[in-house]
Amino acid sequence: MAKRITGVLTGVVLALVIWLLWPSPVDSVAWQPPEPPAMEGPLAANDVLKQAQLLGLGRIKGPEDTAVDSEGRVYGGTDDGWIIRIDREDDVEYWVETGGRPLGMEFDANGNLIVADAWKGLIAINPAGEIEVLSTESEGLPFAFADDLDIASDGRIYFSDASSRFHQPEYQLDMLETRPHGRLLRYDPATGDTETLLSDLYFANGVALSADEDFVLVNETWRYRIQRYWITGERAGESEIFADNMPGFPDNLARDDQGVFWVAQPSKRNALMDRMHPKPWQKNLVAKLPQFLQPGPEPYGLVLAYNSEGELLGSLHDTTGEHLDMITSVKPHNGYLYFGSLYNNRIGRLPLEQARAALSK
Repeated sequence: MAKRITGVLTGVVLALVIWLLWPSPVDSVAWQPPEPPAMEGPLAANDVLKQAQLLGLGRIKGPEDTAVDSEGRVYGGTDDGWIIRIDREDDVEYWVETGGRPLGMEFDANGNLIVADAWKGLIAINPAGEIEVLSTESEGLPFAFADDLDIASDGRIYFSDASSRFHQPEYQLDMLETRPHGRLLRYDPATGDTETLLSDLYFANGVALSADEDFVLVNETWRYRIQRYWITGERAGESEIFADNMPGFPDNLARDDQGVFWVAQPSKRNALMDRMHPKPWQKNLVAKLPQFLQPGPEPYGLVLAYNSEGELLGSLHDTTGEHLDMITSVKPHNGYLYFGSLYNNRIGRLPLEQARAALSK
């Protein structure tokens, strides 16, 4: 028995030594996060999101973003590479398979569904379901993680490449490395050219244009903030912080018809992750663990609302995450907010007036 115990202990020690010496998949740097804001005032908890209608419940998987066509059908991109659409009777149709991981999506003026696909790049799907690849690189650097987009009135597409180093299944490694691999990009359908507007972003995520299209916002998920890039005016080409020190990880965002920007927060801040950020060696070790042993999100549904000046107007919550959890997108359309999720098996829909009323409480 003693020999057996000694053998087991020796094996454990040997495995630990190998694990410690094994190269990490990340080369992390130190960062000191700010103290998270108190969940009070405009961040005070409520259960407004629990009142949302659930579309496609149990019949879809991971509709990360949504879009609505002229017939009122709701679209979403699932984790098995499909674009699904849900009709007014809540019937789900598996419409088009991209062969990748469809994320952000918007309809253009011609009825084409423009999609940021994490593997395929920027693609267009016409009403017949035919796919055209629009762009896969900018200035010689290929996209590794096309993420979200918005379309200007002149047809130009503003979109993000979350990381030029890590692919979509590896997003937690990008967080642990804490280096700026993200970009804000612009595609011109008239010329077929793609240009980089901003680089060195910390996981470039949601993208949304202002009502006057004089600026565009892009989320930096790992920095808990939103950047504003000026498109026109005296400050054209410049950028600044629009909103900072958010209570969670900002994902997709979108603007409604009153100029309010709705920001999805798939998770509140993780205290363990914040404590690790100043310690690169610790993050390098954690990156070698299986994903299920790495810091993960707590069940919670959270959406924030900002005005065009970056002032926080209020928030929508599902405090248990039982109804809507891991919300990765919020899309205003025709009097409703639609909520997508990287992992949920449903799409939420809430009347916009009901959401706005919650902001004033």
